[in-house]
Amino acid sequence: MRLDGGAIATLACLLGGAALLAIFNLAIAAGSALHVPSFVVSIVGKYLCYAILALAVDLVWGYAGILTLGHAAFFALGGYAMGMYLMREIGARGVYANPTLPDFMVFIGWNKLPWYWYGSEHFLFALILVVLVPGILAFVFGWFAFRSRVSGVYLSIITQALTYALMLAFFRNDMGFGGNNGMTDFKDIIGFPLDKETTSVGLMLATAVILSLAYLLARATTRSRFGKVLIAVRDAEPRTRFLGYRPESYKLVVWTLSAVIAGIGGALYVPQVGIINPSEFAPANSIEAVIWVAVGGRGTLSGAILGAVLVNLGKTWLTSALPDVWLFAIGGLFILVTLFLPRGLIGLFSGRGSTTAERGRQSAASEAVMREAAE
Repeated sequence: MRLDGGAIATLACLLGGAALLAIFNLAIAAGSALHVPSFVVSIVGKYLCYAILALAVDLVWGYAGILTLGHAAFFALGGYAMGMYLMREIGARGVYANPTLPDFMVFIGWNKLPWYWYGSEHFLFALILVVLVPGILAFVFGWFAFRSRVSGVYLSIITQALTYALMLAFFRNDMGFGGNNGMTDFKDIIGFPLDKETTSVGLMLATAVILSLAYLLARATTRSRFGKVLIAVRDAEPRTRFLGYRPESYKLVVWTLSAVIAGIGGALYVPQVGIINPSEFAPANSIEAVIWVAVGGRGTLSGAILGAVLVNLGKTWLTSALPDVWLFAIGGLFILVTLFLPRGLIGLFSGRGSTTAERGRQSAASEAVMREAAE
């Protein structure tokens, strides 16, 4: 797979920026003006996790035309899968010194570990859950939704209902996931203390690497023959179906892949922020992810990453400087970008000609699929 200038620039910014941040944190003395504080490293790590979620949203919205308002559900499920491992990793060091049960289970009077927690003390098993749980839910949901040919605003509403239903379910104490408080007070991950600077840097670097790999995977997917059919489905689904393709199958595959990517982002998010609770399922989080993609540039992948980082950077500043207006600011930004920058901020960085060329390339790919099927 050949990389163009945009892809190389994206990877250079991600990996090079993360490496420089690590050096300025670990190799430069704390008293130096060049030293990067550990809390900045943690914030950047969080932004990169959001970028993984944005990339997952762009994969289905930008290339398959599926406007999802519920992708935070897959992000949160991946986070809970990792949270289970982190809670078991605490062991007897918890408040109640129970080597098997997490503190919140002891607090509510449980005396036995639920069956769905079995094996969660193993890191490898947690990684399997991170992939399987969001993937299976997305596959089952997509199977019924796409086979029923639900699309457009109706599909968007159903995805929002899905994440809202999960939020309500996880608020219940009898679900066995900490209820309203969720899971917190994590100690370490695979033996590395989470309160150490080196662990924070390691998690940030790991997130940057995984985001880069997810970007390459998404790019390879969208530029393959499979991706060309996806673009054709996005641009002219009835015509694509008429030519013998099954759009629901293509949608199901990319939807499941996108959910898995989002779940991995959630798993990386939890050890870096130190908590996971039902608020991560909130529909507003999914809507924000859509805004990140729209602001950065829908259907560009690089734009999704850029939008996630820049919007959250602005959100961090606004919530401290102007806490009463940041919601209006992010809403206004979405409206302005939609009206005046339909290709998002990435269009400003890459130039009008290259974004037009990208749109032309996608249209050409769609037409090529149509001609090949017709022949």
